[in-house]
Amino acid sequence: MTGARQFAVMAMIAVAGFITMLDNTVINVALPTLQQELDLSLKDLEWVATSYVLSFGALLLVGGRLADLVGRRLVMVVGLVIFTVSATLAGMAGNGTELIAARTVQGMGAALVIPASLAIVAGDLPKHRRGLAIGVWTAALAVALALGPMTGGIITDHWGWEWVFYSNLPFGVVALVLAVAVPKAPRPDKGLLKTLDLPGVVLSTAALYFLTYALVEGGTLGFTKSPVPQYLLAAAVCAVLFLAVESRTFLPLVDPGLFRNRSLSGGTVAQILWGIGMNGVFFYTALYLQRILEFSPTKAGLAFLPLAGALLVTTPLAEWLAKVAGAHRVISGGLLLVSAGLLYVSNQGLDATYGSLQPGLILIGIGSALATPVTVRSLDGVPRTRTGMASGVVSAAREVSGVFGVVLVGVVLTRKEQSGLESGLLPHEAFLRGYDAGLQLAAACALAGAVVTAITLRRSGRHRKPEVRPANRRAQHV
Repeated sequence: MTGARQFAVMAMIAVAGFITMLDNTVINVALPTLQQELDLSLKDLEWVATSYVLSFGALLLVGGRLADLVGRRLVMVVGLVIFTVSATLAGMAGNGTELIAARTVQGMGAALVIPASLAIVAGDLPKHRRGLAIGVWTAALAVALALGPMTGGIITDHWGWEWVFYSNLPFGVVALVLAVAVPKAPRPDKGLLKTLDLPGVVLSTAALYFLTYALVEGGTLGFTKSPVPQYLLAAAVCAVLFLAVESRTFLPLVDPGLFRNRSLSGGTVAQILWGIGMNGVFFYTALYLQRILEFSPTKAGLAFLPLAGALLVTTPLAEWLAKVAGAHRVISGGLLLVSAGLLYVSNQGLDATYGSLQPGLILIGIGSALATPVTVRSLDGVPRTRTGMASGVVSAAREVSGVFGVVLVGVVLTRKEQSGLESGLLPHEAFLRGYDAGLQLAAACALAGAVVTAITLRRSGRHRKPEVRPANRRAQHV
């Protein structure tokens, strides 16, 4: 692959990552307008916000496996078409049912795009470009997450909520044009396609759906109120059945043998812990800025720009530092900086200003940039025929960690806030007590991620390629 094609592939991955992540957060600011113009109930609004995340998270493993079976480029193109068309249909929706349906299909498209993107990095780009590609991709995700609320507010104020969805169209077209640069895979073996693990597809989709739904509802209703415990139990049962089926299937959706690779298992755990911390920052700090510091939606969005800038500037250095100092040291150091930044922000209190918050937010941006090699290192030692599978695992872990981060920090925040109100604190003081405790929990998760990384990724910095043996011996030759 020529240098120009390599950079076209990286640009495509960045654009695809940007639009799929942007749709996680850009809708939130537009919800009050949607409620008024489409006459939606509160429950309808919850489904508008979560339907995308539910289908996205539930189908990531399937998207990863399809990338292995039918080709990374084909899955990427199909996913982009589904995502872009459904985003356009969402903008044309005339009622809540149409909008929720379009958002659900949009999440399905994103579930094909993201694991195919990572599989392209691991399988098609030369090794010396992979770290940069993942860094650019991660930076695009962070920028989208940071710009989502501000972008949604500006678009809704000036053009209407429909353009929150229509704005995906030019990005989708650009990504499709750039997809031509991805090498075309050989025509898939029809016999191989017939071996798609349908029981694994059903069980993994059900497990991830039930878990994601339980996390979303648990954050609102509480984890002891029906139907949340029932959904958690259903997720656990489906997960156990999934593992049992995968260990006996000829071509599993996810080969349990992959997790004998310490880089993949440790990197996945670190990704989850990092995701919990980062999502706590973006979601609840946006509320803190507006509810406590009385920032406008636009100013609150601008508060995250230095973080995004720090991430963009530092990301190109992360892979070089990983090669020089060792990936486990650089990634662990990055997660330590994220933890320190979270603790700093949690102590700013009622008198914080735009300027006083920036040291902590910039630390989080720099630390997150230094942690970006964790994705490439997680895929170290994974055979090329399993890159889509492994990418689906990493992607699913990141997506679920995002939901889990918002819920976990939210539970701590809500309980501390409630106890503060009961003890006689004013509402803004009670919220601040809960917010500080939530961010401190997120900091503890980032710190734990640093420890896990230091232990599990130590050898990956020496370019050791551990063998990944399928758990099912019959599948070893495939």
